[in-house]
Amino acid sequence: MAETEARVRFGIIGCANIARKLARAINLAPNSILHAIGSRSIEKAKRFVTVNGLDPQRVKIYGSYEQVVEDPSVDAVYMPLPTSLHVHWAVMAARNGKHVLLEKPTALDVGELDRIVGACESNGVQFMDGSMWLHHPRTAKMKDMFFDSKLLGDVNYIYSTSTTSPSPEFLESDIRVKGNLDALGALGDLGWYCLGAVLWAKNYQLPTVVTALPDVTKNSDGVIISCSASIQYKEPAAAGATTNAIIHCSFLSDTSMDLAMTGSGGSLNLDDFIIPHRESSASLEFTKGAKFVDLHIGWNVKPEKVVVNCELPQEALMIKEFARLVAGIRTSVLLPDRKWPEISRKTQMLVDAVKKSVDLGCEPVYL
Repeated sequence: MAETEARVRFGIIGCANIARKLARAINLAPNSILHAIGSRSIEKAKRFVTVNGLDPQRVKIYGSYEQVVEDPSVDAVYMPLPTSLHVHWAVMAARNGKHVLLEKPTALDVGELDRIVGACESNGVQFMDGSMWLHHPRTAKMKDMFFDSKLLGDVNYIYSTSTTSPSPEFLESDIRVKGNLDALGALGDLGWYCLGAVLWAKNYQLPTVVTALPDVTKNSDGVIISCSASIQYKEPAAAGATTNAIIHCSFLSDTSMDLAMTGSGGSLNLDDFIIPHRESSASLEFTKGAKFVDLHIGWNVKPEKVVVNCELPQEALMIKEFARLVAGIRTSVLLPDRKWPEISRKTQMLVDAVKKSVDLGCEPVYL
């Protein structure tokens, strides 16, 4: 089999800005290739190919989404569509035997996501959402540190932010602030990362209670453009200390991507957990056994900087892992990995819980 035939062939549905990043990632990963791009406008699809330096002799250009999901040469489909369109197109792709890489948030609620995952399972295809940071080697390094009892100890506090200050045009017309297209707003677009980080830090254990904080800001369309939430893990006394987490997501603040975790023995901090400052490496700061010196005029230790190199951009590593799974399923070596839809479902459950708490006037929601 020729090298290009062995690669997983991707189709992209939609020409959103994030699709440019993933088109590059697909061609950077060693086991995948971009085979097709589809838009509701053939002219827009052609422009996407030109702007991104793609070869129109190698990438099929379609003027509809249907043509991509019905192309027998497409193995997997990446979907950077408005959230309100996810169910229809993801289910259609799965029914056509396409593996589904779905941009986050995965759905408007967990019921919709269950329909998508159900279609993937019944058709034997892989599902994964587009949370790229989970595939960075720094994330694996942090997990190793988490489970080393001599370092962080039992995690009891987590703080995460994802904020950005877009243009007035974004706040007026972007799909992420339109109730009929992406009704979850900043909570779905940015809060997905923060809530996913809390779950990741707790090894995907669901919390006891989620409560939106009363700093919620909505636009004239009723879409959340800024909010915060408290997530509590009330452990049984024998299981260890209670864990508290605070998340904040906003379209109204300067860019931040903070993740801070404090345990019984140390603390871990990074300010770029979603998108590292550089593609080739990423760092974190770890502090152990910190105390104040005499008179409380300083600390007894300085944070230790840990640098983790990265062979490929994290989005390409995500594609590489997804393509590895697809290739294994295609050759009957592997079954679809249930880990990824389970991670997505638990993240969606927390998004739903925050949204419900907001709708209830910031009342607690128990899971």
